Amino acid sequence: MALIKSVRGFNPVYGENCYFADNATIIGDVVMGDGCSIWYNAVLRGDVNSIRIGNNVNIQDGSVLHTLFQKSVIEIGDNVSVGHNVTIHGATIEDNALIGMGSVVLDHAVIGEGAIVAAGSVVLSGTKVEPYSIYAGVPAKFVKMADPEQTRTINKRISDNYQFYASWYQEKPERTSLLDTD
Repeated sequence: MALIKSVRGFNPVYGENCYFADNATIIGDVVMGDGCSIWYNAVLRGDVNSIRIGNNVNIQDGSVLHTLFQKSVIEIGDNVSVGHNVTIHGATIEDNALIGMGSVVLDHAVIGEGAIVAAGSVVLSGTKVEPYSIYAGVPAKFVKMADPEQTRTINKRISDNYQFYASWYQEKPERTSLLDTD
C-alpha cells in the first residue's frame, strides 16, 4: 500500500479512479484530480509547499516532485505524462505535455501546453518552454515546433495508456498454490 502521509496539517487529496503503486509516497499538501497514477518509487513531497495535479496524469517510476519552502509550487495540468526518473522541482507543467525519462525541470520553469521535453534534458530555473515545442539537451534548448494536433493526440494517448495500465493492478489476483499440480 502506498505511503500517504499528513505533514504540517496538510493531507493529500485525490480524485476518483486513481492508482498508487505499493511503494509510491505522497506527502502533505498534494491535491490531484481523477484518473491519476503514481507509479513505483515515485515521491510527491508536498511537505514544504503545494503540489497541484490535474486529471489523467501519470507520474512514472522513480520520479520525484518537490518544491522550495515559500518560494515555489508545482502545478501540473491535465493529461500530462511524467516519465521514469524525472525530477520536477517547483515548476509548472501545462495540459497535454510530456516530460521525457530522466529529465529535470527546475523551479519556476514553465512547460507549455502540448510541449515535449526530451529524455535526459535539464530545463533550467525560469525557462519558458513554448507550447507545442520540443526542447532537448543539457541545458534544454528549443529544437523545433511540433504539430499541435499530432502532439495533443500522442500525449493524450500516452496518458490514457497509463490509466489502462493502472487498471491491471486494481484487479484482484486469483489465489494459487505452488503445491497444486495437475
